[in-house]
Amino acid sequence: MKHLILSTTLLILLCSCGHSQNHQSGHGHSGHSQPIKTSNFKSEKITKSATITLNGNIDKVFPLFNPIDEQKWAPMFKPHFIYPSDNTIQEGMSFKTAGHGGETEYLWIITKYTTTTHLIQYLVSTANRYWTITVDCKQADKRASQTLAKITYTFYALNKKGKAINKKAIHKMYAKNLKDWEKAINTYLKK
Repeated sequence: MKHLILSTTLLILLCSCGHSQNHQSGHGHSGHSQPIKTSNFKSEKITKSATITLNGNIDKVFPLFNPIDEQKWAPMFKPHFIYPSDNTIQEGMSFKTAGHGGETEYLWIITKYTTTTHLIQYLVSTANRYWTITVDCKQADKRASQTLAKITYTFYALNKKGKAINKKAIHKMYAKNLKDWEKAINTYLKK
């Protein structure tokens, strides 16, 4: 009972302190609020897709787009896992990688992951921008010997620097229409 009274008293004190501070600053329940300061910056959405043909069964190919197996064909990809502790591929899995182009690191979160439809989507963010990477795999032929992987990058800027980085990043990423990915994955699949 003492614990309940102490917890309730603490909650009342915290609420009353927060209310008086909010009331003095124009925030809170009084209906007064101050506008959030914004700049004249206008973000934009930049999207690009490419489909690559991979020489393998979809059940063998699709896992190569998760952050653990991607390292098999992209050895420079070095994720540092945050969640979950057992590195199970799942929605909510998060990790960091080194950044480039003036950004120190990227935070990645798997936002969609379905093994039945062979789709994985990442949300990647920095202080200047964020983007999604969606990989949607489909069986290419009835013999199941090839897989089509549609890769879509969608960039959003948080500031002018992010907007400039996004334009360079999407141009660089799709300079070869992801045929460099196709070659790297198919080389790995031959092993």
